Amino acid sequence: MNFIWVWNAKTLKRYMIIAIAAFFTAGILYVERSQIPVFSTDDKPVAIYKVDSDEKKIALTFNISWGEERAIPILDTLKECNVTSTFFVSADWAERHSEIIERILEDGHELGSHGFEHDHYTKWDEEKIKKDIQTANRILQEVSKQTTKYLRPPNGSFDERVLRVADTLHYDIIHWSINSEDWTNPGVDKIIDNVVSNVTNGDIVLMHASDSAKQTNEALPELINNLKKQGFTFSSVSDLLSGAEVSTKEVQ
Repeated sequence: MNFIWVWNAKTLKRYMIIAIAAFFTAGILYVERSQIPVFSTDDKPVAIYKVDSDEKKIALTFNISWGEERAIPILDTLKECNVTSTFFVSADWAERHSEIIERILEDGHELGSHGFEHDHYTKWDEEKIKKDIQTANRILQEVSKQTTKYLRPPNGSFDERVLRVADTLHYDIIHWSINSEDWTNPGVDKIIDNVVSNVTNGDIVLMHASDSAKQTNEALPELINNLKKQGFTFSSVSDLLSGAEVSTKEVQ
């Protein structure tokens, strides 16, 4: 699979290296500092998938859309390992599990939106996409007393329309550069290897805390310990993005 890398400046202090799957036509860019080839989208909205960083820092991210058995043990493990992460939660789930949302925030983790209905946005028209994002936003604000600024569409499914709608609602879409594939329950060793054998500075790692991910918590302690031994530290998505400063230029 090919990925599109691009930088999207949201504030004067934050320039982000970002990427999306190669879904649409774009012009080539180069990041001046690292000379990494990326693609522009003619100033269209983009999805953040990785940060180009000199620091050995990564973000573990967890999707939750259903169940109540796996999240708390995962939170316990993260706390024991002193790891901060970002949780993308479905609002439908959050509404029914406010106590877990409270625990996520109490432990210092970041909260992101995973939409309301857990379905593929790419199958919907723009008005339905907008309504789902807005519904999720309202519920998550009620449950968490916070405003979420990052969106990971259900199933990681997005296209140019989804990006555009999310942008009009002031959301940045967060994808990932490493997929642990933990939701397939491939075995603890495989989950660990999927991450530690591929990790680089600035990676965003996809994991799950839904009940379908039965082996994630078992894999976490060794995964985290292995990465720490390699010198990596862990942060929320916001913290990871805040450390990136680059400029770009278009190459014809």
